[in-house]
Amino acid sequence: MKPPFWDQACAELCSRDAVMARLIPACGPIHLVARGDPFTTLARAIVGQQISVKAAASVWNRFDAACRQVSPQRVARMRIETLRGCGLSQRKAEYVKDLARHFVSGEVDPSHWPERDDESIIEELVAVRGIGRWTAEMFLIFNLLRPDVLPVDDLGLVRGIEKNYRNGESVSRTEARQIGESWRPWRTVATWYLWRSLEPGTAEI
Repeated sequence: MKPPFWDQACAELCSRDAVMARLIPACGPIHLVARGDPFTTLARAIVGQQISVKAAASVWNRFDAACRQVSPQRVARMRIETLRGCGLSQRKAEYVKDLARHFVSGEVDPSHWPERDDESIIEELVAVRGIGRWTAEMFLIFNLLRPDVLPVDDLGLVRGIEKNYRNGESVSRTEARQIGESWRPWRTVATWYLWRSLEPGTAEI
């Protein structure tokens, strides 16, 4: 389902940014789509850190089978040795357990997120071991569909800015943030189209 803000965001970005006016129509009738429930999405992000997409899928499939039902309550009860047997490293097994503990205890509570701003959700998420700001921002974009996230630590975003706004010349995070100011309050949408400008599969996590 298309995010409710998508058409308005595209229209406004096209009206005031020549690059967006070129990129958005070129992509055709595609849009951001929400993926997964919060716990599963975050657990998959931890599992997939620093390994290939193929390896991450293999580990996740074993993890999913061992859980029988991926839920905070189930994972919180699992032994580290069981998680290691799925192919998780000791550290990732600890991270997934810590994530489950935060959900079970209510320290991470999705029911409160609709009325919370982006930064407060990021703060809540990065308190979990193994979740940094980039992972939290990707979660805001791909799970919560927040419209105004600018992940300046994301290499794809920076490359998209360099390609489309700087003729291939490198930009710093500060410069990327400055360029992104003109996209408010639709920085998520602009970011997504810059990912698509690199290659169609870039905007997938």
